[in-house]
Amino acid sequence: MNPSIINKLKSLKYRCQEIEVLLTQKDTISDQNKLRILSQEYLKLSEIVKYFIEWEKIERDIKNVHSLFDDREFYDIAKEEYHILKQQKKKIERQIQRLLLPEDPNDRHSCLIEIRAATGGDESSIFAGQLCRMYIRYAESHMWKTKIMSSSENEKGGFKEIIVKITGKGASGRLKFESGGHRVQRVPETESQGRVHTSTCTIAVMPVLPKTEKEEIILSDLKIDTFRSSGAGGQHVNTTDSAIRITHLPTGCVVECQDERSQHKNKAKALSILSARLYASKLEKSQQENSSTRRILLGSGARSDKNRTYNFPQNRITDHRINLTIYKLDEVLEGKLDFLIKPITQEYQADMLASLCKLKT
Repeated sequence: MNPSIINKLKSLKYRCQEIEVLLTQKDTISDQNKLRILSQEYLKLSEIVKYFIEWEKIERDIKNVHSLFDDREFYDIAKEEYHILKQQKKKIERQIQRLLLPEDPNDRHSCLIEIRAATGGDESSIFAGQLCRMYIRYAESHMWKTKIMSSSENEKGGFKEIIVKITGKGASGRLKFESGGHRVQRVPETESQGRVHTSTCTIAVMPVLPKTEKEEIILSDLKIDTFRSSGAGGQHVNTTDSAIRITHLPTGCVVECQDERSQHKNKAKALSILSARLYASKLEKSQQENSSTRRILLGSGARSDKNRTYNFPQNRITDHRINLTIYKLDEVLEGKLDFLIKPITQEYQADMLASLCKLKT
């Protein structure tokens, strides 16, 4: 392991031992708040310290076994034992590295996925519909619930814009790297000469905070308008002002909802979307400008702004951020997104670990 990481682990081990002593003292036991804080810190540190103590023991054993290499009688046994210890050491180091990575508290939350058709006209809208279906299938495979919060359909099929709420523990963490520009290359059904066209969609993944953590939206900051729904839905479309448009005056953020027959339900959905957008904007401003952070930001939707390319003629899908190409486009569109999500997550964690190694302890 990197020397800076070893030094950090030594300091964590010392702190863990210090807490053990503090937890036995009378003034700690009598102070319930202090006892709770120290207990939580100890619980958080104890697992990684346990692995580090095991790592230190294996490191000593490796040195002892290596000293036997000059003894011809024990050389073969020592060499075999050395190999076993090395494998154990690598396994423990992977566990330590995983535990050292800073946890993003938003990763455990549910999320909203906002898909917008960008360049490409009708073909882009059709692709937006396919992406929506892909994420719903992925959610179903993880036993997560899905709900369409808002949608604007295209006359030729698909969506100009659609927002889906995915409810399930860890949904935000698994899907956060989907944000950005998605490009499709294929022959549209309307293309008579068989030429391959390129279209794009943009995706934004926004964590949904539980009610206890949500920041309060000040009502005086909102401009709320009602209007008649313009989509399908029956007679109420022409007779009831059930659609809602909410404008957040300080930021200019606008949210519209018209999918429900009830004005009250549309307003609740719009407020939920607005809350997620405002929180996502706040996160973006607070994030440091580094390569790992830039990967999760929403792209502009231009043809050149591509995180991922879906090439239908070759059944190929390429994630340009990590230079990964797989020929399983048909499977990915059926919801088998882990082919892409796992490598991106591993790359992100490697970047985080590299940054950690550069820190001075």
